[in-house]
Amino acid sequence: MDTLTTLNEIADSEAQPNKFRRKKSIVWEHFTIERIGADCTRACCKKCKKSFAYISGSKLAGTSHLKRHIALGICPVGRTNQDKNQLTSFNSAAPTNGSAEATGKSRKRYRANPGPTNIPFDQARCYYDIAKMIIQHDYPLEMVEHSGFNKFVQNLQPLFSSVSVDTIQEHIFNIYLGEKQNLLNIIGAIPGRVSLTLNLRTSDQNLGYVFLTGYFVDSDWKLRCRLLNVIMVPFPDSDVAFNHAVAACLTDWCLETKLFTLTLDQSVANVNVRKNLGHLLSIKGGNILNGQLIIGSCCARVLSDLAQYALHYMRAIVEKVRQSVKFVKTADAHEEKFLELKRQLQVPSAKELIVDDQTKWDTTYQMLMTASELKEVFSCLDTSDPDYKVTPTMDEWKQAEILCEYLKLFFDAANLLTSPTYSTADVLFHEVWKIQLDLMQAARSQDRFIRDLTRPLQEKFEEYWNDCNLVLAVAVVMDPRFKMKLIEFTFNKIYGEEAESWIKIVDEGVHEIFCDYIVQSLPPPPASFVDEANDSFVIKSEFSQEDSFLANGDTFADFDVYLHDIMNNQQMKTELDQYLEESLMPRSQDFDVLGWWRINRCKYPTLSKMASDILSIPVCTVTPDSVFDTTLRDLDRHRSSLRPITIEALSCSKDWLQYESWELPYGTPDATVKMEY
Repeated sequence: MDTLTTLNEIADSEAQPNKFRRKKSIVWEHFTIERIGADCTRACCKKCKKSFAYISGSKLAGTSHLKRHIALGICPVGRTNQDKNQLTSFNSAAPTNGSAEATGKSRKRYRANPGPTNIPFDQARCYYDIAKMIIQHDYPLEMVEHSGFNKFVQNLQPLFSSVSVDTIQEHIFNIYLGEKQNLLNIIGAIPGRVSLTLNLRTSDQNLGYVFLTGYFVDSDWKLRCRLLNVIMVPFPDSDVAFNHAVAACLTDWCLETKLFTLTLDQSVANVNVRKNLGHLLSIKGGNILNGQLIIGSCCARVLSDLAQYALHYMRAIVEKVRQSVKFVKTADAHEEKFLELKRQLQVPSAKELIVDDQTKWDTTYQMLMTASELKEVFSCLDTSDPDYKVTPTMDEWKQAEILCEYLKLFFDAANLLTSPTYSTADVLFHEVWKIQLDLMQAARSQDRFIRDLTRPLQEKFEEYWNDCNLVLAVAVVMDPRFKMKLIEFTFNKIYGEEAESWIKIVDEGVHEIFCDYIVQSLPPPPASFVDEANDSFVIKSEFSQEDSFLANGDTFADFDVYLHDIMNNQQMKTELDQYLEESLMPRSQDFDVLGWWRINRCKYPTLSKMASDILSIPVCTVTPDSVFDTTLRDLDRHRSSLRPITIEALSCSKDWLQYESWELPYGTPDATVKMEY
């Protein structure tokens, strides 16, 4: 009798059991035998009806994989304690004959599939993880008292004891204060200064909440961004509303002598607000260049306003394109017909149509771009589908393409602000000066449509350019690939005959800031310094005639004066002058400008500190996920119902926990954390 005949007889006997033969393995309480063909028999799970290999040709698959299906809970229907208890019996009741081989297989199976270990339950750890979860995912604090949440947790762990809102708040504050101390240590160790951004959000009660974010270069020469404070201002329309918030932030983080610049959202940066903040910074010692480094416009907001204006100006055409895209994307039959037309017309575009989200202007730009590439298909769609009645004309498609050209300028610049790694200030200059130049040229175009579209855009962007071009230009000078050369090149294109005066403003600004850093690096003069200097002047005056007489009698007097002038000129050449005179570094896409200054900090000890501060100046006040927003984000109803100190703890902790800098001990919160909410 051959092997195949034997296996088939075994299968027949198991498929039709009788009193003379019983299946010994407990696995057959969960599986049945099904004959698929003459040479194939499979085992079928009674619960999930999934079939598994058992006998195929001359090969017997065995039952180990069938046991795993039940024992490990893989079966989606049979995951019950009863099943697990039953399968435990056939693991322990595996046939053994006392041999070492059988014992070894049993032990090996136990090691490969260990059961649950006896891990002690830690109630404090659970509270800590719940607090962290609430912070990271913006869950309401009241969720810990919801019946559904507690029932879910009780089913997972019967030993879990319900937690109150007050207790979870204590754990939240424990996390907040611990992370804050860690960040205080980091900021205290940085070699340079901190720049701030101020962003305002309002609540349903018309209360203002100022989000203050700090930008700085840490001791590893990496650009960092951290939310520092969330401070409520009851009257956000007041001209002095933000002075208290900024002053509180400076005191809270010991930044009175470390503040460098302040960037505002233009929605709050009126003339009086900037004037009052400038006065505050001058008192605190942070008024650089007479307040010229207070930036009154958020780049993301400016670009969003420009994009929205352009889209509104062409709203009729934009709406036609939107309805056309909706017609295709909201019905499978329409999309199939559209794709068939595209194939027949051999349109090379590989992009897929999208319906835009009107709260994000970049999605509208992407919709217009994609639809414009497929305009030939839309033009033929109205002839093949009588239901399609909103096709734009070819002239309208042409205008939509022109609109996309200018939206692309704004999109490319805004896209730099969405990077998870914050870009240095010099990077944005390359996009901003191109926008300024292109809009200036377009506003003077002979094409009336282009001129009417871009002239208001140019006027709006001109305000932003005048506000920030000095800051961005100074940052570019600190890039060893460009220095003053790029400023000269770009300003000549933008300003023409007036370029020289604008270039001089940048050069003088760089030297003025450097002088400020030189003064700060000097040790304080001794008390007797002024008196000694005056005495030296009197003595020198008394002997001035004698010195003149000796000079006349010395044939090398003129030569000595010449040498003295040379030495003075060499000594007066500063780090900044040496840096500007050196040749430019080669341009490469992966060039790390902060890394270059870190390597050259010994050569330029003072200038490198200045460069790190300038390159970390922020130009945007919103988070990367809000760059393309078309509306201002306000505090939701739940968050604004909390006390201000709780809002700050939740908001700042969420920002800090992104970096997982440490693990806070999750024991009972300290008594110092307990406070009234």
